[in-house]
Amino acid sequence: MGKDEKNVEKNAALRLELPTAAWVVIAVAALAIGVAAGHFLLGGVGTVSLSGRTTLSVGELDSTIATYTVNGTTTPITAREVLEEASGSSSLTANEDGTYDVPSASSVLTYAQNQIILADAEARGLSATDEEIDEFVSTSLGSDLSTLASSWGITEDEARSIVADAVTMRKLQDEVATVELPEQPTPPTEPAEGAEDTPTAEYAQYVISLLGDEWDSDANTWARTDGTYYATLSGYEISNDAATYAAASAAYSVASSVYEEAYAQVSEELGAYTDGLLSRATIQIGSLAE
Repeated sequence: MGKDEKNVEKNAALRLELPTAAWVVIAVAALAIGVAAGHFLLGGVGTVSLSGRTTLSVGELDSTIATYTVNGTTTPITAREVLEEASGSSSLTANEDGTYDVPSASSVLTYAQNQIILADAEARGLSATDEEIDEFVSTSLGSDLSTLASSWGITEDEARSIVADAVTMRKLQDEVATVELPEQPTPPTEPAEGAEDTPTAEYAQYVISLLGDEWDSDANTWARTDGTYYATLSGYEISNDAATYAAASAAYSVASSVYEEAYAQVSEELGAYTDGLLSRATIQIGSLAE
């Protein structure tokens, strides 16, 4: 298994564990942005000085703790907004003394990045329908919205909002990348002990499904020999009705390499796009706890 594929599987696992839109950025790449951070009080009504502070009172949650500016428009960021995104829920848990922890600088940065990127997607007319959200949860996370919300400890509406952002990011990826990301292959089922060399119809179907137009089912042989799979699989006995686990494993290895290469290019292109987008933004953050 290649490095990129491992990263994809790691990200998928993170998504099941983290009830937060922060993994929208995790799935994209590590993004750079201009940040002006320092010990200062952001001017205006409803602001709070964070110099030396580690907690906030409930009355300070809606105070401005940072701002981001894009194309001359400045948007305030409140502590509540950052904390809600970090937890994935509007139900924030207070400390024993009734205060709330000041968001970390990284959490504020992630929140601002997400908002800037999602705003760009919205400007492109990209959004997620309920059907697309349900399909994403089913195919990408192997769950349903109710189960997902329960595992995250949040409401279905909150989970739907998080997944909607992920679906929107997927659409943005598809729009800005020049390479189509193929479906990530799944490994073939391991055979029973002692049956490793036994050809089966199941493995034949698995291999042929990966070969696509490189296999001629009517002729029961290769359709062409200049494709992606032939050089690796030509040494295996393959037919419409039978193939071995070894052949299936070899096909999976090729499919994984194809996926990894496409994933790397898509990540690079999307990262370049979002880097360019974020490089035109400025974030001002008060003195936050790290």
